[in-house]
This record gives sequence, structure tokens and C-alpha cells, in this order.
Amino acid sequence: MPVSIELPDLIARSLRLDGPKSSRRALEMLALEGYRAGELSRGQVSEMLEMEFNETEKFLADHGAGMHYTVEDFEQDAKNLRQFLAK
Repeated sequence: MPVSIELPDLIARSLRLDGPKSSRRALEMLALEGYRAGELSRGQVSEMLEMEFNETEKFLADHGAGMHYTVEDFEQDAKNLRQFLAK
């Protein structure tokens, strides 16, 4: 879906959205914020940015948006795995 926005020139320059790759930068910013807010999955970021798994992981890590995986998530995964292996 095409989306367009208008920004004042000063804001566009501040966000470095005034160069030849401004559309790509805006898309990356949107993907990062969506991921950080928990509104996008890593897979959705990959799809948005047309990246393979490893590229997406590197992109997110490079921008300080590493994996959202808590101790509680790990404990739940371990419990699920134990239950699965017990069958």
C-alpha cells in the first residue's frame, strides 16, 4: 500500500529524509519503531524491508532493537519443550 506524508523541510533534514534514499530511510525508521513498540514481528520487519533472516537480525541489532526475549519467555519455552519431549 503506498503511503505518503509531508514534513516541514527542517524536520525532514533533521531526520535525514531529504536525500536520495529518503524513502528507504523512512521505511527503516517505521519498521524499527513498529518492532520496538511490539507492533511488528521480526518476520514483518523482514518482509517490509525485503531482507533475509540474518540481514534483519543484523539490522535490528545495529539499531539497538535486539530480540524481545525475556527470562519468562525462556522459561515458558523450556517448559513447553519438556512437555513435548515427555510425550
